[in-house]
Amino acid sequence: MPATAAAPPGGAVRTPAPLGLIAELTYRCPLQCTYCANPVELARYRAELDTDQWLAVIDQARGLGVLQLHLTGGEPLLRRDVTQLIARAAESGLYTNLITSGVPLAAGRARELAAAGLDHVQLSLQDAEPRPADAVAGIAAHDRKLAAARQFTSAGLPLTVNAVLHRGNLARLGALTDRAVELGADRVELAHVQYYGWARRNRAHLAPGEEQVRQAERDVAAARQRHRGRAEIVYVPADLHGGTVKPCMNGWGREQLAVTPTGGVLPCLAAAQLPGLEVPNAVTDGLAASWHDSTAFNRFRGTDWMPEPCRGCALRELDHGGCRCQAYQFTGDPAATDPACRLSPHHHLVTDPVPAETAAPVPRRFR
Repeated sequence: MPATAAAPPGGAVRTPAPLGLIAELTYRCPLQCTYCANPVELARYRAELDTDQWLAVIDQARGLGVLQLHLTGGEPLLRRDVTQLIARAAESGLYTNLITSGVPLAAGRARELAAAGLDHVQLSLQDAEPRPADAVAGIAAHDRKLAAARQFTSAGLPLTVNAVLHRGNLARLGALTDRAVELGADRVELAHVQYYGWARRNRAHLAPGEEQVRQAERDVAAARQRHRGRAEIVYVPADLHGGTVKPCMNGWGREQLAVTPTGGVLPCLAAAQLPGLEVPNAVTDGLAASWHDSTAFNRFRGTDWMPEPCRGCALRELDHGGCRCQAYQFTGDPAATDPACRLSPHHHLVTDPVPAETAAPVPRRFR
C-alpha cells in the first residue's frame, strides 16, 4: 500500500496519500542528451506555470499529504524562482530534492539554495571522461558539472550522482562510479536508459548488447565492493534484458504523482502519451481531485484492470503489471502485459533487433 502521510497542520489526509510529487518546473535545458525522457514535442510546454501557480501547487501538495518534493525538468535551475519554491516547500515541511545538470549553477548559488531549505541534490553525469560526456551533452558541460558538485558539497548539501547507462558509456561504468565518489557523493545511482521521449526515438543508437549488460552487472558488483562504507550504489537494471518488469513508479497512482511545466497532473512522467487519457490540471482541477478521483489516476490502479498472464501472476502486487507506457509504445495497447516480461505474448518485440529510424542519434532540442 502507498505510504501513510502525516496530516498537514489543521487538516486530515484522505487516504491513500502520495509520498512524493515530481515537479517538472520546465523542459528548457542547456543540454542535448539523446537519451532524454522528456517529450519530443517540447514546444507544447512553453506556457509554463508562473511562480504563484507553482507556489499554489506546493501548498496543495502538502494538503494532499505529500512528504517529498522533487524539483526537476528539463533544467530546474533555469527557473529564476527555484529558490522561492524551495523556501515555500521547506516552510511547509516538505523534504526537497533538486535534480539538476548543475550547468547553470552560478557562484554562491548552492549556499543560497541550502539557506532556503534545500535538503538534497541529485546531479547528473554523462560519463567519466570529458570528451564522451560533452559529446552526449552537446556542449562543454563536464567540467562545469564537476565544479557544481564541489559547490553543492561545500554548501553542506547531501549529494547523489546520477548516471544514465547506455551503449556509449557502459565500458566506463566503474570509472564513472569512482568519479562520483571522488566528488563527495554519498549515493550513486546507475540507471539503464528508459526508452521514453528522445530516448525512445534514439533507442537503436543507445541500446546495449546482452554481453554489455552482463558486464555492467559485474562492474557494479566490483564498484560496490570498492566503495563499501563510503557510498551507496544503486543499480537500475536494463529491464528489456531481464525477462521481468520494473514496478514502474512503484505502481500506477500508488506513491508518486508528477506535474508537468504546464500543470498537467500525471501518474508517471511519460503518461501523457497514452491514448484516451484525460490529463487533469493542477490549476484548474487541483491535485487532490486529480489524485483521488480522476479517470487518469484510477485507470490502472490496483489489479482489476490486468489481463492474463498478469492477473494470475504471483508477482502482480510486486511489479504492478510493469510499465503502461512501455506496453503502449511496443504494442499500441496500454493495458497489455509489459513486453519486457518473458511471459508476455509480445516479449519478442523487446528482444528483436532494433531498426534505426535515423542514421545518427537525434539530439534533444527545445525549438
